[in-house]
Amino acid sequence: MKSPLDLDQLQTFISIADTGSFTRAAEEVHRTQSAVSMQMRRLEERIGKPLFEKDGRTNRLTEEGDRLLSYARRLLFLNRETLAAFDDRRLEGTIRIGTPDDYADRFLPEIMARFARSNPRVELTVICEPTPGLVEHIKRGNLDLALVTHNDAHGQSEVVRREPLLWVTSANHATHEQDVLPMAFGRPNCIWRRAAVDVLDRQNRDYRILFTSFSATVITAAVLSGLAISVLPECALRPGMRVLGDADGFGALPDCRIGIMRGQTSRPEIVEALARHISESLDNISVPLGEEAGSFDFAALAFAKMKRTKPNQILPGW
Repeated sequence: MKSPLDLDQLQTFISIADTGSFTRAAEEVHRTQSAVSMQMRRLEERIGKPLFEKDGRTNRLTEEGDRLLSYARRLLFLNRETLAAFDDRRLEGTIRIGTPDDYADRFLPEIMARFARSNPRVELTVICEPTPGLVEHIKRGNLDLALVTHNDAHGQSEVVRREPLLWVTSANHATHEQDVLPMAFGRPNCIWRRAAVDVLDRQNRDYRILFTSFSATVITAAVLSGLAISVLPECALRPGMRVLGDADGFGALPDCRIGIMRGQTSRPEIVEALARHISESLDNISVPLGEEAGSFDFAALAFAKMKRTKPNQILPGW
């Protein structure tokens, strides 16, 4: 039987992937660059595959290295979760977190379950509101942390995930073929709404806004019933939806950036622990991956994984 993987080597490997540099990774893990290089040689010998290849002056991940990165993150996450479960000094207290309901529906079950296992003495108070309301709560000190749609105009948030923003309609109706497109959007200050309207105006498409709501449930119902078209992030796709693209006459939308905002709190250690937990969880959560616009097999896609990039992450082809 082969010996287990070395977690220290995996931690160094992740640091190289995240920083894009052996030198910066050595600083993060408090080792010399030669020690880091030795660790990676031993890891490659253990895996039996090359993990890096030269690209000019830089090293980039091979296909095998990119595959290992996902496993490495999960192994390090599970290691921290295991140690926390047996730590008598584990965190305790109450933390207030906010998120829009579409993110809550997709992401919170995984986030809450894992965080609760690692920190059973921490009580989570959760509210669901659109991003503008959450930003105000953060500013007023009503929330310790918020998972929001990143908007440069709302101040700084730490972007932890990017997803395509997609035009969606009902798979069972031809709503998108109407001369005047019926639309369902969030409230006027919703950045997805503004992005969609900008695209429609540039394309000189005739449309009317039939439904306005801050509730993702209402927007989803309007789409699935064939009453309207809308825009949703990839994580919010539901069975019975069809994604529209260039072939249907709908132009590209900007990416949806999901970020973390921190508020003023008397328990920064809990906030930082939860923020780190959310970032790591979102990196491992998969969402439906489509082949062509309008071609979504949700039964099959439930098992598909979307590869996510992080700032400075080394990817094949870089």
